[in-house]
Amino acid sequence: YSSMNSECVNADARGHMPMSLRRVTGGTVELATKARPNLMSRIWKISLIGILAFAGLFAASPAFADSVGEDYENQILGNVKNEGTPLGGVQIIVEGNGYSAEVVTDADGKWSIGVPEAGTYLITLVEDTLPEGIAVLEGGATQTIEWGFTSTVVWNFFIGEGERNPTSQLDQFFMRVFDGLNFGLLLGLAAIGLSLVFGTTALPNFAHGEMVTVGALFTLYLTIAGVPLLLAFVLAVALSAAFGWGLDAGVWAPLRRRGVGIVQMMIVSIGLSLTFRYVFQAFVGGGTEQLPGATGSPEIPLFRTVTLSVNDLLSMGISLIVVIAFAFWLLRSKMGKATRAVSDNAALAAASGIDVDRVIRVVWILAGGLAGLAGILWAYFRPGLKWDMGEKILLFIFAAGVLGGLGTAFGAFVGAMIVGVLIETSAQFIPSDLKYVGALLVMIVILLFRPQGILGRRERIG
Repeated sequence: YSSMNSECVNADARGHMPMSLRRVTGGTVELATKARPNLMSRIWKISLIGILAFAGLFAASPAFADSVGEDYENQILGNVKNEGTPLGGVQIIVEGNGYSAEVVTDADGKWSIGVPEAGTYLITLVEDTLPEGIAVLEGGATQTIEWGFTSTVVWNFFIGEGERNPTSQLDQFFMRVFDGLNFGLLLGLAAIGLSLVFGTTALPNFAHGEMVTVGALFTLYLTIAGVPLLLAFVLAVALSAAFGWGLDAGVWAPLRRRGVGIVQMMIVSIGLSLTFRYVFQAFVGGGTEQLPGATGSPEIPLFRTVTLSVNDLLSMGISLIVVIAFAFWLLRSKMGKATRAVSDNAALAAASGIDVDRVIRVVWILAGGLAGLAGILWAYFRPGLKWDMGEKILLFIFAAGVLGGLGTAFGAFVGAMIVGVLIETSAQFIPSDLKYVGALLVMIVILLFRPQGILGRRERIG
C-alpha cells in the first residue's frame, strides 16, 4: 500500500518479478511489473554470441593461405613437401570440364583449388617452379583426378631428388597445335551447320548450341538403355538430324510462311535455347556425366613428345571424313548445288525452279546431324557431358562462322580451324583463363580488315 507520490515494492507470490503499487488520480490502484535485468543471464548470452561469432570467423576463412575458388563446394587440395620440408611458390594447375584454375603453394606448402563440379580433372605440378634438383618421381607432372563420393579430394605429388624431363617450349607448342586442330575440327562440324542455316534462311540460330548438346544426350541415354556404343553413335546422329527436321517443321517453317521478320525469329531462337537448356537440365541434372570410354583412353606417341589419346585420333579421323564427304555432297550432288544456289540468292533460285522450302528442310536436317556429331565428339574431347555444354561453345561456333564468312560452309570450317588452334596455343603465352579472349580478339582484328570474313564476299547493303 502506498500513499500519494510514494511507492512500496513487494515481491509477487513466486518471488520472480517485482511489483509496484502506485496510487493514481481518481482513486484507482494500478498493478505494474518492472522487469529487472538478470545480469548473469546477459553475461552468458553475450559470451555465447561472441564464441559463435569467433568460430564462424574461422569457419568462413579458407583453410589454406593460397587458394582459389573458395565459393565452390567441391575442393581439390594438397600439400607439397620434400622430406617433410614444405615447398612454397610451387605452381599447381587444374583443368577439366571447361574449367581451368591455377594456384601457388603458400609458405607451408599448402594449396587449394575449388572447382564448380565433381568430375574428371587434369592436375599439373609445374616442375620449373620446384627447387633445383627436385622433381616429380612417380606418376608424372600431370595426373588425372577421379572424383569420389565426397566434396573434397586430397591430392599430393610424390616428389624428391631426381632429374627432371622438362618439355621444351617447342614441344609444348606442337602439343597445343594438335589439341587445337582436334578442337577446331569438331567446332567446324557445328559451325558448318550454323553457317548453312544462315546462308539459306538468314537466321542466326542461337539454339544451335542445344542442337550440339542433344547429340551427346541421345548417346548417353541410348547406352544406358543397353544399345551398343557404335550403334548408339549412329542412332544419336540420326536422332539429332531428326531433331533439326522437327525444329524446322514445327517452328521455323510456320514462321516463314507467316512472314515473320528475322529479328523476331532470332528472338524466338533465343527463347528456344533457354527452354531446351533447362529441359535438358531437368533430365540429366546439373552434374557432369561421362560417355562410355571417355576416360582412360590409351596415349599414342606421334613425334617428339607429342602424344594423342585413341579418342582424340578417332575424333579427328571421324571429323575429317565427315567434312570431306560433306564437301563432296555440296560440290557434286544436285541437292548440294541447289543448296549453294539458295544460299547465294533464294529468290533467283526459286525463279529457276528450285524448291527452296525443300532445300531449307534438308539444310536443317544436315545442321542437326552435324551438330549432334560435334556434341558427341565434344563430350569425349573434354571429357564430360553437361546440360549446358552447347551453350559454352556457342560463342566459338559463331566466331568461326563470322571469321570464315557467314553463309559459306567452307569459310565456317576454315574459321573453326583458326579459332580452335588460337584458343589452344594462346594458353602457352597468356593465362589459361584468357585463352578464349585471345581468339576472339584475333577475330576482331581480322574483321577490321576484311569485314566479310575470310571466304565471304562483299555485298552492297542499302
